[in-house]
Amino acid sequence: MKERKMAKEMRFDWKIWSFHKYKHIFVRIAVSILVLGLVFRFLSSQSVVFTSVSERPFIDKVSARNDSAAASETTAPNEVLVVEEDLESQKEKCDLFTGDWIPNPSGPAYTNESCHVVEAHQNCMKNGRPDSGYLYWKWRPRDCELSLFDPARFLDVMRNKSWALIGDSISRNHVQSLLCTLSKVEEAVEVYHDKQFKSKTWHFRTYNFTLAVIWSPFLIKAAIFEDINGVSTSEPQLYLDTLDEKWTNQYQVFDYMIISGGQWFLKTAIYFENNQVVGCHYCPGRNLTELGYEYSYRKALHLVLNFITASNHKGLILFRTSTPDHFENGEWFSGGTCERTVPFKEGEIGLKDVDEVLRAIELEEFKKAAAIASESGVNLKLLDTNQLSLLRPDGHPGPYRHFHPFAQDKNAKVQNDCLHWCMPGPIDSWNDLVMEIALNG
Repeated sequence: MKERKMAKEMRFDWKIWSFHKYKHIFVRIAVSILVLGLVFRFLSSQSVVFTSVSERPFIDKVSARNDSAAASETTAPNEVLVVEEDLESQKEKCDLFTGDWIPNPSGPAYTNESCHVVEAHQNCMKNGRPDSGYLYWKWRPRDCELSLFDPARFLDVMRNKSWALIGDSISRNHVQSLLCTLSKVEEAVEVYHDKQFKSKTWHFRTYNFTLAVIWSPFLIKAAIFEDINGVSTSEPQLYLDTLDEKWTNQYQVFDYMIISGGQWFLKTAIYFENNQVVGCHYCPGRNLTELGYEYSYRKALHLVLNFITASNHKGLILFRTSTPDHFENGEWFSGGTCERTVPFKEGEIGLKDVDEVLRAIELEEFKKAAAIASESGVNLKLLDTNQLSLLRPDGHPGPYRHFHPFAQDKNAKVQNDCLHWCMPGPIDSWNDLVMEIALNG
């Protein structure tokens, strides 16, 4: 009994001990859980803090990106406007007339055989010119791209329009170049010519496009006594206060015009104002005041450009600068020649004194007229072919303005042409400039 009682007490004590033991364990577990909970909470709270700190740069980046996006949404148009203005500024600064002649392996857009309007004096290949390197160059402006003339696009844009080239034989040379290039798309039909075949008009029927050349070498009223070879029986008579009606009477008919002067003013001439002789240029033996070509050229250009700026014309008028010649060892009438076969590079040649004077007058008068034109709404622009022409001594007919000049005598003395251009030749690049200015602004 006593043993059983002791056993019960022991079991009871064990239960108590077990209870206490388990209670102690439970307490420890509970405390541990509590501690773990606190630690977890602490760590969790610290984690939030750490996350907040460690991720802040990323948040800042996102925030900055969003702010930037928001800002760009509000400023993008202004930024685009600034970019466009910069491009416009660059475009305005782009000088089409300063550049270099670079090799052009593709060669000319037409040949003297594919074009049927090339005059005999400019048909260098047919006349026996032996070299052809002058055909493989193109003009590249320094600061911008210049696309090649696109005859299809040109004719399409010029549908129902009309052009006139007004000036001397260089204008006639140029109009033939334009006709030859356009003939790749459509042959023009000649619909008019004057008695001397110097002024002509052509029509492109598909496009109802009219192209004309108006012979007016002085642009002012003049009496000229000269044959096709430049031989005069008397001095030209220039009326410095009267424009040539051959072009002024048709002026408003044309949508586009290229007007030019230059070399003819270097000729001996008698000057009239108010129908009275006032002087001359190089007229020894006559009892007249020597006024000089500078006087007559400035008076003529001033009159021409004043007429244009006051005309209220709604089309485009291009004023083309004069073209320098490349006669060496003499002039056209004294055995001058042009035998070079490659272009000059910039700095290798300069304008002759007379050409510098002509150019200075042109630029001065144009600058004054352009200021007036901008106010009156007349679209007057410069087509400056002077410098790019100066670099091409290789592009003239030279002795090959005549048909096979050395066929009978290899040492024959023949008159050279170092002013006009072979066709095809450098003058074809003028069309690239014309298209850029007229169509692309």
